[in-house]
Amino acid sequence: MISAVAVTLAVQPALARDPADPLTAYVKARAADADGAGALAAQGYALALAATPGAETVAFRAYRQGIEAGDLELIRQSVRAMDTAGTAPADVSVFQFADAARARNLPAAEAAIVRMRKGPLDFLVPSLSAWLAFERGGDPFPLLEAPADNPIARRYSMETRALLLIAAGRHTEAEAAIAVIEGGQANIGLRVAAARLFAGAGKRAMIGALLPGRDRSVARLRSEIGRGQRANIAFGTARLYSRLATDLTAESTLPLALLLARSASMLVPEDDAITVQLAGLLGRIGSTDRALGLVRSVEEKAPFAAMARQAELRILTEAEREADAISIAEQASAAKGAGPMEAQQLGDLLSQAGRNEAAAAAYASAIQRSAGDAGWALYLQRGGALERSGQWELALPLLERAVELAPDQPHALNYLGYAQAERGENLAEAQGLLERASKLAPEDAAITDSLGWAYYMNGAFDRAVPLLQRAAEAEPGDVEINEHLGDALWQVGRRFEARYAWAAARVYAEADDAARLGDKIATGLAAATTAQ
Repeated sequence: MISAVAVTLAVQPALARDPADPLTAYVKARAADADGAGALAAQGYALALAATPGAETVAFRAYRQGIEAGDLELIRQSVRAMDTAGTAPADVSVFQFADAARARNLPAAEAAIVRMRKGPLDFLVPSLSAWLAFERGGDPFPLLEAPADNPIARRYSMETRALLLIAAGRHTEAEAAIAVIEGGQANIGLRVAAARLFAGAGKRAMIGALLPGRDRSVARLRSEIGRGQRANIAFGTARLYSRLATDLTAESTLPLALLLARSASMLVPEDDAITVQLAGLLGRIGSTDRALGLVRSVEEKAPFAAMARQAELRILTEAEREADAISIAEQASAAKGAGPMEAQQLGDLLSQAGRNEAAAAAYASAIQRSAGDAGWALYLQRGGALERSGQWELALPLLERAVELAPDQPHALNYLGYAQAERGENLAEAQGLLERASKLAPEDAAITDSLGWAYYMNGAFDRAVPLLQRAAEAEPGDVEINEHLGDALWQVGRRFEARYAWAAARVYAEADDAARLGDKIATGLAAATTAQ
């Protein structure tokens, strides 16, 4: 078998030898694309597109590769080719508007809005039209009146209006608008954007009001924002696109999110927050090297350096390079001046890798560095790591401390309650903790399962069954939930249904658990085969 790597190594010479052969260029570009060689793939698609501008498939692949690679000219060429063929996707208007805003080509921006108005992204039209009107020196506010039946357009229009009020010098109105958005809990992106515009208007006192706190990163951000920002169409469009990209988290919307972030980065390449956002999206599509290059371009003392380091670890983990991520996190945690966040990040990575004792030690460092200000989550994480490593006696007081600090936090209640219930300890207390957790989070399948299992351990099998059935309906592929349900069904005499639940659990079970489940299905429930 010829490996993709071997094919990729042959790509560049082949392209150089025969650039006039569009089929060769296209095939080689596809091979490079599949192997993650983005720059080489973009080169191949560009050659194929130049030779066969009417080829729909080539144009579309060139378009997507151009977005991934940040090759603006390739995107432009592919959009022209798709337009000629009448096959351009609806999202090309996103790039066209940004490209026009970047060049301050206002007629082209207007044309992009006309195109966008006819497609599924029409909810962006009020906000983009307002920024275009502002750039022209007109009144942007009437354009922000989104249709009453379009709550999505209204949502983005509200944020755009707040920023344009600052730009228009209507500062008191802007403050009120920001306070109204999300009940005074406006997202961090809006707060940063507003702080930049306020600073640019000489209202630097608003920086601290919008971005309070003692965190080093926040302090750096306040200092950096002090220079201010002039409102213009590029800034407004980038902010809007980045906001929408943040909202698009599903796999099905990933191509659009990437296009939005790439367009935003094109407009404000100096914005580290957008750079990190773009890197995260590239990491999700497997463009690991390009993603790492972006996050590593953020300077260590920049306001968003901590965000960049978090993104770097996440990108490496998504690429199944856990060892690299742990190594970087270890260095960061051991560095001079490292705080609780660096130790906690290391603990998270070690926990994900199943290295629970080492994770518990990292969380202990995070608690120590917090100087008495550690939150409930750190105690829960350390206690959980100790519990999973078999050190229950050490884990118990930490889990109790987490509940003490956060008595209404369902995950803390659930962990402590379930850990005791599965050990048959303090069953009445465990049941009470889990009943509280279930009231706080009734739709959480894991908590529902925990409460059902606590009833089971207390011998209340009739109360356990409906809860475990509800949990299994919510998470039909969960091994533990299905096994719990099977055990409870067996205890109430519903033997056929019990075997069915055990069979469902066995589908995804690990080898040892699958063997135990097989014994249950064959011979029924016994002490040796009760859920572990």
